[in-house]
Amino acid sequence: MELAIGVYGMTCGHCQKRVADAIASLDGVESVDVNLEAERAYVNFDPEKLSPEDIMEAVRKAGYSTEREGETEEDKEKVLTESSEPAMEEEKAGQVLDSADKGLEYEDKAQGSSQACPLTETCKTAEEKVSRISGQKEGLKEITLGVSGMTCSACALNIEKVLKKENGVDSATVNLELGRANVSFDPSLISPGQIEEAIESIGYKVEKDRVTLNLQGMSCASCAANIERILNKTEGVISTSVNFPLEKAVVEFDSSRISVREIIAAVQGIGYGASVQAETVEYEDREQISRDAEILKQRNNLIIALLLGIPVSLGNMSMMFPFLSFVPDIFSNHTVLFIMSTLILLFPGRQFFAGTVKGFRHGVTDMNLLIAAGTGSAYLISVAATFLDLGPGYDVLYYDTVAFLIIFIVFGRYLETRARGRTSEAIRKLMGLRAKTSRILVDGVEKEVPVEEVVVGDIVIVRPGEKIPVDGIVVEGSSAVDESMITGESIPVEKGEGDTVIGATINRMGSFRFRATKVGADTALAQIIRLVEAAQTTKAPIQRIADVFAGNFIVTVHIIALLAFFFWFFFGYWFYGVGESEALRGTSPFLFSLLIAITVLVISCPCAVGLATPAAIMVGTGKGAENGILIKGGEALERAHKLDTIVFDKTGTLTEGTPKLTDIFAVSGREEKEVLFTAASAEKGSEHPLGEAIVRGAEEQGISLAGAKNFRSIPGKGIEAYLEDRRVLLGTRKLMEEYSISFDGLEAEMRRFEENGKTAMLVALGDEAMGLVAVADTLKENSKEAVETLKNMGIEVVMITGDNSITAGAIASEVGISRVLAEVLPEDKANEIKKLQSGGRLVGMVGDGINDAPALIQSDVGIAMGAGTDVAMESAKIVLIKNDPIDVVAALRLSRLTIRKIKQNLLWAFGYNTIGIPIAAGILYPFFHRVLITPELAAAFMALSSVSVTTNSLLMKRSRIK
Repeated sequence: MELAIGVYGMTCGHCQKRVADAIASLDGVESVDVNLEAERAYVNFDPEKLSPEDIMEAVRKAGYSTEREGETEEDKEKVLTESSEPAMEEEKAGQVLDSADKGLEYEDKAQGSSQACPLTETCKTAEEKVSRISGQKEGLKEITLGVSGMTCSACALNIEKVLKKENGVDSATVNLELGRANVSFDPSLISPGQIEEAIESIGYKVEKDRVTLNLQGMSCASCAANIERILNKTEGVISTSVNFPLEKAVVEFDSSRISVREIIAAVQGIGYGASVQAETVEYEDREQISRDAEILKQRNNLIIALLLGIPVSLGNMSMMFPFLSFVPDIFSNHTVLFIMSTLILLFPGRQFFAGTVKGFRHGVTDMNLLIAAGTGSAYLISVAATFLDLGPGYDVLYYDTVAFLIIFIVFGRYLETRARGRTSEAIRKLMGLRAKTSRILVDGVEKEVPVEEVVVGDIVIVRPGEKIPVDGIVVEGSSAVDESMITGESIPVEKGEGDTVIGATINRMGSFRFRATKVGADTALAQIIRLVEAAQTTKAPIQRIADVFAGNFIVTVHIIALLAFFFWFFFGYWFYGVGESEALRGTSPFLFSLLIAITVLVISCPCAVGLATPAAIMVGTGKGAENGILIKGGEALERAHKLDTIVFDKTGTLTEGTPKLTDIFAVSGREEKEVLFTAASAEKGSEHPLGEAIVRGAEEQGISLAGAKNFRSIPGKGIEAYLEDRRVLLGTRKLMEEYSISFDGLEAEMRRFEENGKTAMLVALGDEAMGLVAVADTLKENSKEAVETLKNMGIEVVMITGDNSITAGAIASEVGISRVLAEVLPEDKANEIKKLQSGGRLVGMVGDGINDAPALIQSDVGIAMGAGTDVAMESAKIVLIKNDPIDVVAALRLSRLTIRKIKQNLLWAFGYNTIGIPIAAGILYPFFHRVLITPELAAAFMALSSVSVTTNSLLMKRSRIK
């Protein structure tokens, strides 16, 4: 008999185990499955030995509330009253923990009352760990918002500053590369809408999700108005537009606060039908759309800046340099230069002034201010020189400075936008792995429904070749399931009654039925998606340092410019007799001081500083591509040289990822070729990877196979077939024992194979065991060399795998790795990386499977194999196209080379600013024959600095990394 009961009060995995153990201890219980997220327990029991009330009583004694499905409200109240006493006793025993450092208080969803978890010391430790990992405090909520419009690290810092000033915001982390803001806040003090308004108030845009619903049941325009009104009142819905004639609704919403299913439920709650077509369930990837729009915008700005800026620059300089006499005279006309420069500032340059104004409103500064101040000052003094007579020294135009600055900066922003990681692609591809429909039993009849409509407890039917829609437990039938897309392991896993199946994996052979235990956001795939998103919003410490520096640099430059202005205006002009010099005779103190301040701003323009890193990274990434190493953006190159630990996934990374025939053993009186012929002939036509490996091995040895008859797969044990009316058995010890076939002479050899990490299979012909065949996932050609080289570079090498410790140890020993993390569940790989990082290690993760995606992003640098899954490659920062572990070494060498160039570039750029800014401020004027740098000369120095940085970066092309 089956029973489903609600269990309330569980807050962690220990609670889940406590309930399961309490039920399993009862005599008559055949199986039990407790779902923490769904707050349900599913029990198979013998009704002659046990009653439902006995099971519920066991749960209550463990300290939790229960509710039998179909129970009345009166029954529920009685159950709660009965179960309150154990919980009260636990509270008196001091089990209610302080949420700040012990755990989280659990809110009973079904009853709306607070109930403390009856935690033991073990559970306390687990809860403390969960609290540290999640970083959440009692009463706080977290949302992740897509933010577009950020152009530099100072932008991210400004958004963080503004959000942290808002009453109710506990913490805010903004990731520039991903365009996301992760905000922890108190919903009683501030709403998500107010958070969005704060971000948008300083000039950035919050991206929102959108979905189109098909509506049913509307009969007039007022029906459409009712749906709009209800949805607009629903928490998380931003706006709704209902079209009555088309029977459609376009809903703009925040996916961090409400799901599509909840929106549909809100419509259905007022009596109308709503559904989402399969192709529109995957609503638009807002980050990617925003990024593409930004790339297009900066590309157009660059084109305009080049078309207008090159003529302006040549025309302006032709008035000073005779060798530019080929430039048409029209481009030297002051009015023409004024018009073209004005157009440059109005179109490509407008973004800098708009950003500056919005920043001023909230007291924040970024690179926009420095660029706007430099270009704006040069433009204004040029306009004044064009239309006014300002005296000696002020009749020179600086329109070329304006054009050069805008071209350089816009080009840099265009390159930056293109180079940013497209990590949202990983999320979209993960979502694409989900099954779209599911076949469930409804009143004994099969019914195909959208996967979103599957609920916990549904019986789901899966046929051969189909994708498993949700997580569950097999209740009938058996099969082999390909779980490689989740676990990364190539060999299908045999499934029978009581075994767990994972959503998005593929059923290879056989039909079975399973009971859904986790659906929607609770499935293993959804958890991996959440882990990826959580890792993506975490900001590296080095990025925070860069943010702080960027903000301080801008403020410092403006302070220096102001100090220089005031010094020369109030003191220097008079003390050093500036007005008496021949070159500046008649120049007013104000104009002279303004000239000094403008020169400081122009010479300190961050072109060289801005190009120092991107220029080296561009050359480095190009060189990497030439050697089969794809690097996404500069962050990976900046971090990789510091790595002191490399973690390799086993399957598909160090090994080939597909099983191969490795060994054949024949009993006395038999030949190895005879054993292989028999095994391969029996497996001929099999779709099982182990069978395919045996057949492929026989074909490679040139063995001609016979045709087998009456082939039968025996799940979990092996196969049976007939060759010339003689029975062939191939499989496990249990299979041989069932047919009473002795294999004593083969046991020692079979164990030796298994201890070396191989899958050994017995081969019997008739009633006699004739030998063994062993299959294993073999090492890649360069795996051993790669590990040895990394060790010589002073890097610790670790292997991580879901395989058992025997297999993992055998592979690790063969490749030369001493530290092995074996039997690691897919969802725990990222946690293992965190543990290494918490020990002060800088970790690089090398993997190829979907299950590696969270770990790849959690690591300091994720490295994916080119032959791996799309999701792994999208989640990683570095992709090795040739699928060769030795390229990990090449990637690290490339990183070290690039970092050396970046340091050289930064040394030049900062050295230039360190020397140039004081000279521009007039520090040499009193001592060296009235030496003074004009804005024009400052612009030339700035250009020289940029050219030097770029040339130094290009020298990397001569270096070798292999």
